Amino acid sequence: MEETRTHLLSAPLEALRSCAFHLELLAGAAAQEERRWTLSGRETRLGAHPSCDVRLADSSVSRLHARIEVDAVGHRLIDEGSKNGVWVNGLRARDVYLLDGAELTLGAVRLRYTLAAERPVEHVLSTRAQFGALLGESAPMREVFAQLERVAQSDMTLLIEGESGTGKELAAEAVHARSARGARGAFVVFDCSAVSPSLIESELFGHQRGAFTGAARDREGAFRRAEGGTLFLDEVGELPLELQPRLLRALERREVKAVGEDAYRAADVRVIAATNRDLYAEVEAGAFRADLYYRLAVIKVRLPPLRWRPDDIPLLVRRFIEELSPSAPREVGYEAMRQLQGQPWRGNVRELRNVVARAVTLSGGHAARLETRFLVPAGGDAPAPLSAPALTLAAPPAPAPAGLAAWVDTRVSFKDAKARLVEEFELLYWERLLEEHEQNVSAAARAAGIHRKSAEYLLKKLGIR
Repeated sequence: MEETRTHLLSAPLEALRSCAFHLELLAGAAAQEERRWTLSGRETRLGAHPSCDVRLADSSVSRLHARIEVDAVGHRLIDEGSKNGVWVNGLRARDVYLLDGAELTLGAVRLRYTLAAERPVEHVLSTRAQFGALLGESAPMREVFAQLERVAQSDMTLLIEGESGTGKELAAEAVHARSARGARGAFVVFDCSAVSPSLIESELFGHQRGAFTGAARDREGAFRRAEGGTLFLDEVGELPLELQPRLLRALERREVKAVGEDAYRAADVRVIAATNRDLYAEVEAGAFRADLYYRLAVIKVRLPPLRWRPDDIPLLVRRFIEELSPSAPREVGYEAMRQLQGQPWRGNVRELRNVVARAVTLSGGHAARLETRFLVPAGGDAPAPLSAPALTLAAPPAPAPAGLAAWVDTRVSFKDAKARLVEEFELLYWERLLEEHEQNVSAAARAAGIHRKSAEYLLKKLGIR
């Protein structure tokens, strides 16, 4: 009898065709060695931060100053809320399509944009608007979907980068579900930022009874629980340096050893890691091992922030309303939706969902339309514009003399509240330390007990010049 086999059809794809382009440094950033770039990515980030595709080492340039995005029309230059603005051929621009030969000004830096017509580029996009629980009809998300669809068919280690709230865990879970491991193994989540550094080794690799004080029984670590399946290492950038060699060995040798054990045991686990940090910049600063970074980033996918894909907001809002209010269908008024699309959404999709959830609750089940007055936090004046009130919902409270309690914002998730508290602390700490040492970075680094390179990286991350 002839054997019958079923073949899994991959997602349909479409191509976004464009060509590469050149950026030539004309003025500014005098000490910079690189002065000409040839670029072909669908998104190109320009700024002073080391993670930018075009890094401009000039004090007048913001960390992420602008980006160039490819769409069906051409190359689109978008100001990312920079302090000194973006100018094209002498005119202020926030969102504009570039013409061949255009002169760009970012702060005090001038660049010339030219097309590389001899170098055609094809960007592959999925034709689907969903991958697992991730939603998006925009080109940035459909490009991510195409990448994740291909990655799911392999067993390679994956690093997912993206700001907090962009859906990194949802992406990892969907990759696991679409892979061969989804049918035979578990999806285990290990949050490196939520476990005490002294317990991470035990929680990750397990321990034997009596291995240390308090170890009253054997314990399986995350690697053992994920046997045959996928281990998702969330916020892997928080993993202490002293434990990084253990994780590196587990990835290289595919074997682990519990605390107190004498021998290693094979581990059939696929690892997907995620971070909201720029791990490459952390490697440069000596805060993360280079060999571990390259082992994790065998395949790297970056999830775009929500402000880069405002066209997806109506789709997301409709889905959230369906989930939050299935028995009372509602729609969002035109003006309210327009204002939602104009928000910066620092908390990304998670923040948007919180706003919609609050609007559904405040409407009391009686409103068929969720107007602007429902989409502001408590105490907001209706029907005030969303620009200020919406940010209040997710912004950390202002520093107050009442102590730590005044800094804690319980209106957002634990992870977001912790990240914002740490960022506020770092900013205040380094501003005061630099002031005490008359802006001498070397002296401040010595006082802080860290390497000068690490201090420089932190100052850049915090936007302190």
